[in-house]
Amino acid sequence: MNVEHEVKLLVEEIQRLGTKNADGQTTVKFGVLFSDDRCANIFEALVGTLKAAKKRKVVSYQAELLLQGVHDDVEVVLLKE
Repeated sequence: MNVEHEVKLLVEEIQRLGTKNADGQTTVKFGVLFSDDRCANIFEALVGTLKAAKKRKVVSYQAELLLQGVHDDVEVVLLKE
């Protein structure tokens, strides 16, 4: 799959699983994304897709690399709907 398409799918999944914060941005915890069955079926490398989306300023999160278990409570913030 191409990266742009995967980032678009990621945005859709964050919107599906996330909630709005006080600033009106959609957020979801990394652990929720990682453990979701639908996301597991869509993304071969969720962490890589998140990294590509962060580089494109589509999402934001406070970690260099997200690891399952260690970073389950890290909020992934959707910057572009």
